[in-house]
Amino acid sequence: MLEICDISVSYGERDVLHNVSLTLQAGRIIVLLGANGAGKTTLIKALTAALPVSSGDISLGGRPLADLLRREIARNIAVVAQENETSFPVTVLEFVLSGRFVHGNAFGWESDEDVRFAVQALADCDLAGYETRLMNHLSGGERQRVVLARALAAGAKILLLDEPTANLDLAHQAMMFRLVRKRCLQNNYSAIVITHDLNLASEFADEIVMLDRGSIAAAGSPREVLTAENVNTVFGVNVLLDENPASRKLRVTAIY
Repeated sequence: MLEICDISVSYGERDVLHNVSLTLQAGRIIVLLGANGAGKTTLIKALTAALPVSSGDISLGGRPLADLLRREIARNIAVVAQENETSFPVTVLEFVLSGRFVHGNAFGWESDEDVRFAVQALADCDLAGYETRLMNHLSGGERQRVVLARALAAGAKILLLDEPTANLDLAHQAMMFRLVRKRCLQNNYSAIVITHDLNLASEFADEIVMLDRGSIAAAGSPREVLTAENVNTVFGVNVLLDENPASRKLRVTAIY
C-alpha cells in the first residue's frame, strides 16, 4: 500500500502541491486528472522520492518513504515518465533488461529469469520480435511501449504512469490500459496513471483524483468526479455526459 498523507511540495518559494492525501490499495488504479501545471507530474516525482516533500508524509508498505534506499523504492515502484531519453543505440531487449537492475543485475550479467521477464513484457506490450531492433530506430509510440515493457519487467507491484498513452494510436492506448488493468486484477499490482483522456479515465479508473492548481478539487469514483461542474471548473470546458452504450461507463464529450 502507498499512502500519501497531507503532503506539500515546493520549487523554491513556489508551492506546487498543497496538502494532498490519497491511498493506493493493492489491485486498484487511481487516475490523476488536471490541467497542465496542476501538479500531477510533481506528485509522481514525490512518490519516488525524486522530489522532497516540504510537509506531510509518504509511506510504502507502512514504512516512511524517506527511510528507504533508492534501490528498495525501485523494487516496489516502477515509473513510466512523461519524458524519457530513449533515442540511443541499444537494442530493445537491452533497454528492457535494464529494468531488472533492481534485482542485482546489470548489462551483460542478466539471468535466464531476467530474460524471461523481459521477453514476456515485450510480448504483453505487442512488441514480440522487436528484441534486436535499436531504440533510436523506433517511432515515438513504439518507444513508449518499450518504456512500459521495462517497467513491467522490473516486477514492481506499484506502477506510476505519467501520460503513458502519449504518441500511441487508439488501439495501443486501449491495449496499455487493458494491460495495466489485467496486471492489477491478476497480480495484485496497483497503479497511478496521469492522462488527459477523460474517457479512458472513466473506463479504467477505480478512483479519480482531480487536481486543480496543486490541490485536490475532487476525488472518488469516475461518476462522482466526472461531473459537468467539476470538468468546467478544472478544465474550463463545457461537456455533455452520457453513457457509453458498449461499456455502460460514463462518457464525456466536450462542447465546442
